[in-house]
Amino acid sequence: MRDHKQGDMSVLTRLFAHNVWANLKLLDFCERLSDEQLDATAIGCFGSIRNTLWHIVGGEVSYVVRVNGKLPPTPVSPDQFPGFAALKEVARWTNDELLQLALSARQDTNVRERGAGQIYEYTLASLMVQVINHATEHRAQISAIITQLDMEPPDMSGWQYMVDIGEFQEFTEGPQGAS
Repeated sequence: MRDHKQGDMSVLTRLFAHNVWANLKLLDFCERLSDEQLDATAIGCFGSIRNTLWHIVGGEVSYVVRVNGKLPPTPVSPDQFPGFAALKEVARWTNDELLQLALSARQDTNVRERGAGQIYEYTLASLMVQVINHATEHRAQISAIITQLDMEPPDMSGWQYMVDIGEFQEFTEGPQGAS
């Protein structure tokens, strides 16, 4: 591990970069599935692959809306699956928006929202925890359904991310004691 005297925002940036990379990797994989496969589900999962993909991306839109009221430039209906091209576009947009929110979060930055006769308040930092956890949980559920369809789901691990972005390096170690 490299020694740094002072942390920077690169860790936070990397968490969100991995999140959108994994979402897009899963969307690319699922785009090749048949309608029957997209409608598959499993006990303990949110719903079908199709509905869960839309739920992941739609959830990220809702997090942005809760904080700053912004909607994606290309509106998508929450009532109908928008298609893979639209989901990918919205996933990229939400990532950019959520990263900016995460970078602006401070310990005392609160989100306050009204709904159903209630007022809800929580920290922006904790909402960012929910953003990452929500997507990870539902990607794992989709992977479980894909596995039950007798297919290998895409590898969305941090290790694969490091390989894909060229940060994972492997070296051959010489004999012990050699100079």
